[in-house]
Amino acid sequence: MTDSGASPPEASVTPTADVDEHADIGPGTLIWPLAQVREHAVLGQNCILGRGAYIGPGVTVGHNCKIQNYALIYEPARLGDGVFVGPGAVFTNDTFPRAVNVDGTRKAAEDWNAVGVRVGTGASIGARSVCIAPLTIGRWAMVAAGAVVTRDVPDFALVAGVPARRIGWVGRSSNPLTDDDGGGGGGGGGRSSVQSRATGITNATVRSQRSGRDLTSRTSEQPTRPFSS
Repeated sequence: MTDSGASPPEASVTPTADVDEHADIGPGTLIWPLAQVREHAVLGQNCILGRGAYIGPGVTVGHNCKIQNYALIYEPARLGDGVFVGPGAVFTNDTFPRAVNVDGTRKAAEDWNAVGVRVGTGASIGARSVCIAPLTIGRWAMVAAGAVVTRDVPDFALVAGVPARRIGWVGRSSNPLTDDDGGGGGGGGGRSSVQSRATGITNATVRSQRSGRDLTSRTSEQPTRPFSS
């Protein structure tokens, strides 16, 4: 008989992965070859960190996340539970990057301020997409492969392109949502009903989205522990 109260398995780190001794790796997490996890980073339980992926200093990753091969997550990014990051995706952290200061000296850590990307519970970031900090990706949102995200993405939104624009809404299953009469989820007369079904939010919140107010502040206020939504 299986003991339902048994502890999850310990984290598994392959020999060629580089995990700093001050990183916090949750039980059941698997770290593949050549991945790097920097100091004070936190990975929750049952995550997968793919080959060659990079997690910067102090980055927080929730439970049950999948970060695929060669994804680059720079500090101070924060990912909620159940986040998917596709192969080769990049989270930036420098709005106006330079290698040197105005006097020609090489920039040091104290010469610039890092800004981060925050990702809500269940969101998916497509392969080779670029998220340009600072911004927030809402809960259960989906970023298409190759997109360049330059502004906040609402909960349940589907965005694509360069720069990324909303082209529809998605449910928790990741399937695009359409209006009952066959209208597209990316606009048209069925927009409000589609969005309401996706989020289960009130009409007042729908009006807030149309007015451009930030609806993802609760994501940006997620605590480091626990990783609940």
